[in-house]
Amino acid sequence: MQEPGLNEVDPKLAALIRAEETREADKLRLIASENYVSRAVLEATGSVLTNKYSEGYPEKRYYEGQQIIDQVELLAIERLKALFGADHVNVQPYSGSPANLAVYLAFCAAGDPVVGLALPAGGHLTHGWNVSITGKYFQSRGYGVRKDDHRIDFDEVRAIVREHKPKILWCGTTAYPRVLEFAKFREIADEVGAILCADIAHIAGLVAGGVHPSPIGIADVVTSTTHKTLRGPRGGIIMCKAEHAKAIDRAVFPGLQGGPHNHTTAGIAVAAKEAQSPDFKQYAANIVANAKALAEALLGQGFNLITGGTDNHLVLVDLTPKQIGGKPAAQALDRAGIVCNYNSIPFDPRKPFDPSGIRMGTAALTSRGMGPAEMQRLAGFMNRVVQAPDDGALLDRIAAEVKEMCSAFPAPGLPRA
Repeated sequence: MQEPGLNEVDPKLAALIRAEETREADKLRLIASENYVSRAVLEATGSVLTNKYSEGYPEKRYYEGQQIIDQVELLAIERLKALFGADHVNVQPYSGSPANLAVYLAFCAAGDPVVGLALPAGGHLTHGWNVSITGKYFQSRGYGVRKDDHRIDFDEVRAIVREHKPKILWCGTTAYPRVLEFAKFREIADEVGAILCADIAHIAGLVAGGVHPSPIGIADVVTSTTHKTLRGPRGGIIMCKAEHAKAIDRAVFPGLQGGPHNHTTAGIAVAAKEAQSPDFKQYAANIVANAKALAEALLGQGFNLITGGTDNHLVLVDLTPKQIGGKPAAQALDRAGIVCNYNSIPFDPRKPFDPSGIRMGTAALTSRGMGPAEMQRLAGFMNRVVQAPDDGALLDRIAAEVKEMCSAFPAPGLPRA
């Protein structure tokens, strides 16, 4: 007799999942940290590997019955080493933030000095911002961007590093639309003997696809999520030089975590294989082309862009000239079928929960096969929304247009209608 499935066991949850499938199919998903995974990644992530507990590392486990799991983890590791050219890869972090915490544990004691890009300038919480444990347990200083062009201020980076003498210098961003100059960070880190850690969570797929410079061989340690532009399951990885492998592995386990999520590791292995294909390289190039096309189209509609454009997947919009805040704009856009997040901009005069900007990324739309023509149309939709954010009838009409446009570009991994 066949075991009952989700529809029979929990129809309410099954209905919620179907509703999310519909939402992801019918809306333009512009959250810069989101994407669509393939059906193969979904199958691996939803496999029986979720049943197995595997504390330790391949061939050095604390539980028996690891003959298959060891092969899965080693497959993910070897594929990522080949993809990025890394000496050592740890695939066990549960996500990007735990991966970053492992770096602190590997190289720092509580109270040690660290330096990273400040959150208001486009950095991540885990790079030492004060509301994060990384800003509470370590003496953190943040560098910023220049007021005139919103690019990273390397004169400020160097001055802060020389004064603060950090154990770790972070180079990585969550809302910065330009290329990261890893060699400049390396030069500054070497002046004080700091460990250089590059957080490429947002741009890992662009690095793998060859459309963004790689920090491998420049940074001592590279952390990343495995979703976002890399188009894998929600997980984390740490790549490092061989000399740091033991410290990183000990920090992840037993330092921070117990058993890894083996089903996620399997999904990472699939995503790493997909990322080695010529199709993935084209996808990465198309992400950047779409972001540039969207940026140009938004400029043509009178939007103000931080740094004036983009080099990667991300566009950060200052809505001040449109006389609307980021939060009401994001809410109106969502009703109109355009999903992004409100976001602070550099030197933002407004509060973080009611900022001046919105952040968008083109990875998910690119995964659907959309191109510059759709980016042009998207910019037009957005301009109509921010000009009349309270016009419910208009927003509903735009949502219908968005749904029609989306229907021509089926999303990877989602059921076909």
